[in-house]
Amino acid sequence: MTTSISASFAHPAHRGFLAGAAVALVLFMPSAHAKTGDRNQPMVTKQDSVSGFNAPNTVTTLTGHIVIAQGTMKATGNDGKIYLDADSQVSRIVLTGNPAHIQQMDDKNNLMTGEAPTLDYDNINGVAVLTPNAVVTEQGTGDAHADKITYDTQTTHFTGVGNVSATYLAKQRPATAAPANPQPATGTTAPAPST
Repeated sequence: MTTSISASFAHPAHRGFLAGAAVALVLFMPSAHAKTGDRNQPMVTKQDSVSGFNAPNTVTTLTGHIVIAQGTMKATGNDGKIYLDADSQVSRIVLTGNPAHIQQMDDKNNLMTGEAPTLDYDNINGVAVLTPNAVVTEQGTGDAHADKITYDTQTTHFTGVGNVSATYLAKQRPATAAPANPQPATGTTAPAPST
């Protein structure tokens, strides 16, 4: 049976599951957005080989041990393509791997990770589409598994389609002090045993 999920780690009211999605839900703390300022950082790529142009509206092909980093965002894979827009800015990254991986810190320094054989990342809007057998995890909040997960790093909203399951971590509450055991009153004497 194919089910879908649309939820938001940031907004508890949006954590709705369609009928038929069999998952256990536990409330958790909301998360922050992707690290402010990451988009203003230079993007650096490392790979075994590259073929392409640094020109408007072009596609560059990356091959072997790919690592792409921009601020706290890091993506890895085996093969990939980088799409430049009309302003020669990176608009899209597509990576395949075993699995392809993306991670980014939020403003509270919690780590978000996503993994799947294919990662299609919209660098302009901060949206990652992971397929198939996708997993998205937010440190301290939970994770989601599905055939396809679309994850917005700016809002932490995600949608999952097909074989969906999710885990929501419980907020750890401070331990409460155990009630004190009643002590016998001082100054009293126990009765002597009868003979």
